[in-house]
Amino acid sequence: MTDLRPIVIDGQTLEVDPALTLLQACEQAGVEIPRFCYHERLSIAGNCRMCLVEVVGGPPKPAASCAMQVKDLRPGRNGEPPEVRTKSPMVRKAREGVMEFLLINHPLDCPICDQGGECDLQDQAMAYGVDFSRYREPKRAAEDLQLGPLVGTHMTRCISCTRCVRFITEVAGVAEMGQTGRGEDSEITSYLGQILSSEMQGNIVDLCPVGALTNKPYAFTARPWELRKVETIDAMDALGSNIRVDVRGREVMRILPRNHDDVNEEWIADKTRQVVDGLKRQRLDRPYIRENGRLRAASWAEAFAACAAAMKGGKVAALAGDLAPVEPLFALRQLVEGLGGSVECRTDGAKLPEGDRSAYVGTAGVADIDRAKRILLVGTNPRAEAPVLNARIRRAWANGADVALIGAAVDLTYPCEYLGEGGAALGKALDAAGPETLVIVGQGALMGEDGGAVLAACQRIGVKGETGGGLLVLHTAAGRVGAMDLGFTTRGGLAAALDGAGVVYALGVDEIDIPAGPFVIYQGSHGDRGAHRADVVLPGAAYTEQSAILVNTEGRAQMAFRAGFPPGEAKEDWAIIRALSEHVGEKLPYDSLAQLREKLFAAHPHLARIDEIAVSEAVATPSGALTTARYETPVRDHFLTNPVARASAVMAELSRLAAERAERPMAAE
Repeated sequence: MTDLRPIVIDGQTLEVDPALTLLQACEQAGVEIPRFCYHERLSIAGNCRMCLVEVVGGPPKPAASCAMQVKDLRPGRNGEPPEVRTKSPMVRKAREGVMEFLLINHPLDCPICDQGGECDLQDQAMAYGVDFSRYREPKRAAEDLQLGPLVGTHMTRCISCTRCVRFITEVAGVAEMGQTGRGEDSEITSYLGQILSSEMQGNIVDLCPVGALTNKPYAFTARPWELRKVETIDAMDALGSNIRVDVRGREVMRILPRNHDDVNEEWIADKTRQVVDGLKRQRLDRPYIRENGRLRAASWAEAFAACAAAMKGGKVAALAGDLAPVEPLFALRQLVEGLGGSVECRTDGAKLPEGDRSAYVGTAGVADIDRAKRILLVGTNPRAEAPVLNARIRRAWANGADVALIGAAVDLTYPCEYLGEGGAALGKALDAAGPETLVIVGQGALMGEDGGAVLAACQRIGVKGETGGGLLVLHTAAGRVGAMDLGFTTRGGLAAALDGAGVVYALGVDEIDIPAGPFVIYQGSHGDRGAHRADVVLPGAAYTEQSAILVNTEGRAQMAFRAGFPPGEAKEDWAIIRALSEHVGEKLPYDSLAQLREKLFAAHPHLARIDEIAVSEAVATPSGALTTARYETPVRDHFLTNPVARASAVMAELSRLAAERAERPMAAE
C-alpha cells in the first residue's frame, strides 16, 4: 500500500496519496477547484491555468494544481507538512486574470448558444469574471469546422482546452483532431479537413466546457431548464450503459451519459446518443389485424379475440426479441408454458447452454478488463458490437495489456496480435494458453455448428485467478442475458421451439425471418420486419417508455425507468401480455408491475439485486470438436442493428457515411 503524505489545504490537514495532483488532493479535502482543460479520464494538458493555487514556501507565483503532484511539494523549514492555499488574494487575482484573458475573444453568444445553462465558462465567469473589459481591439474569429452530422462547431467560442483532441486520440483511439498554429493563430481542427469517423465522437460535445462543440441534431430545439430528466439504462447494445433521457412533454429530446465506473464510466456510443429520432418514427400506435393479405387497424378487443382464437387452436411458440426486458418475458413465459407451448430467446442460433450462467455470462466483469494483462478476443468486433467496451480494452492495452484476436481482421483502434480467423487458431491458443487470460468471446464465434466447442475452449483458456483472467461473453442483444436467466429457452434451440408450432408469439423479434405457415402475433414498438410478417400486431412500448429490468452482458441487473409514454393506443409490454392472458383463459396472477416483480423476484432472487453481478461459478461446458469455420461478427452495420436504429434518419446517414469510408480507395504510397 502507498504511504500517505500529510498536506495542509486551506488550514485543513489531511493525508493523501503522494501520486495525487494538488487538484485531486483539494477535492479530497472538499475544496472545489475551477478547471476547463483538466478531466479525470484524460491526460493532463495544463492549458487553461484556471486551477491555479498558492503553494506556501514555493515560487512567488501561483501553480497549476492539475500539473503538480503532492510528492513534488517540499515540507516547511521545520519539517511542517506542505501547505496549499486556494482562497488567498494571490489565487483570486490570478484566476480573475485568467478569466479576463479567456473572455477577450469569446463572443457574447449566450442567448443563442446551446451550451447556455450548462456552460462551465458561464459558471466560472460568475465567480471570477468582471463586468467590464480592458481589451479594446477586435475579437478574433475562427472558421467553423465540418465534423459530420453529429457534432456542430462554433470555433470562435473555443478556448483551446484540447479536451476534444485528447478524447478522440486517447479514449476513442482514432487520431482525427489536433491543434495547429501558435499564439493567436492556434486553432483546433480535424486532420485534412475530414469528418470524424469514431463511433464515440458525440462525447466531445459533453466534454467541451464552452459552446464550441454542440450536438448538431439537438441544436436549437430545447433549453436544459425545460427538460424533465430521467435516469435509465440504454438498450442499443448489451453493455447496459447508464444514460439520462431528457424529455419535454411526451417527446424525448436528447440522451446523455451517466457515470458508472464499472459499466460505461461516463461515455456512451453515438448510436445510444443520437437514436432519439428513431423513437418518433415508424411507431406502432394501434393494433392491426391482417385480412385478405393486408393489415387493417383494429381495436384492442378485436386484436385480443383474434390472438385468443389462434392460441387456443394449436401449439404456441414464444420468441424473445433483442430488446425485450425481463418483466414481459417472465409474463410471456408463464402464459405460453401454461398453454403447453415453448419459448426461445436464442433467435440468432448462438450455442448458449441452458441453465449454466457461467457459460452464457462468463466469470469476469467489464471492470476486470482494467486489470487484465492478457486479453484474447474470439469471434468479436467490440468496436462495432460495444464501442464503449472497446474503449476500455484500448485503455488496458495502453496500460500494458497484450491483446490478441481470433476472427475477422478488423481495425479495433489499438494494435493486437492476429492469431487467425477460426477454430484452428483457437485450438492453438488453447494449447498455448497462459495463466490468467481474460477471454472475450462474441456471438459470431458461438453461432456456428461448433459454438458449444468454442465456448468450452474459451472457458478453459479464461480461468479466473487471483489477479485477473476469466471469461466474458459479449452479447449483441440487450435482453439476451435476462431471457437466459429466466430460462426462456427450449432444448434444441429455435428449430425445436418452432417445431409443430401453429402460433408464433414474437415479442419484438425483428432480426430473423419467421417461416411461413404459423399464425404470427407480433408485439413491438416499430413497424419493422416483425410487423410486416405478422397476422396480428400489438403495439408495445419502446425501451424509454416502460419501467423494466435489463441484465447486461456481464450479468448485472439494472433498473430502467420510464421517461415517457408510448404513442396512441400502445401499451407497456407486460400489461399487454397480462390483458391477453384473460382472453386466452390463463389469467396471470398479478395486476400491477409491483405484483409481477414480487413473483419474478421469488422465482429468480438474483434479479432483485439491482446493480450487482450475481457470482457465476465456473462449470465446464460439454465440449465437442472445433471446426475450421471462420468466426464472423453478427453485426454487419453498427448503426442499424435494431428497429429503433433502423427508424432513425441520423443512423441511416451515419451508416451511409461508414459505407462510403469502407469503399473509398486508398491512394498508393
